[in-house]
Amino acid sequence: MNLKNTLQEDNEQLDACRRQLDIANATKNHEDIARLTNEINQLNTKISALKEQQKKQLSSKAQQIVALKFNRTLTKAEQADMGKLKKSVRGLMVVHPTTALGKEIGVTEVTGYALKPF
Repeated sequence: MNLKNTLQEDNEQLDACRRQLDIANATKNHEDIARLTNEINQLNTKISALKEQQKKQLSSKAQQIVALKFNRTLTKAEQADMGKLKKSVRGLMVVHPTTALGKEIGVTEVTGYALKPF
């Protein structure tokens, strides 16, 4: 299972535990409060570790893309026919500015990265 799915499942489990904790606080069930508080702390620790791991993977991928020798912004016509462009340029990596990778790299327009000029 990939990090994104694991992180999503852990966040859902954390939300469920928080809802259960609210119910336990309302009923003043001290055993459940202690158990749920401990579980929430464990999930928070696990989530923060997963986010750090995800950040490291994103950073390494950004470094690999930036290391490619040639890059330029893509025209609207190239963006419209992305399949044709990718077939004509081997190893083309397209980075969009609104994705996590685009934000990590710091692009402001749709940019293509490749080993050879295109």
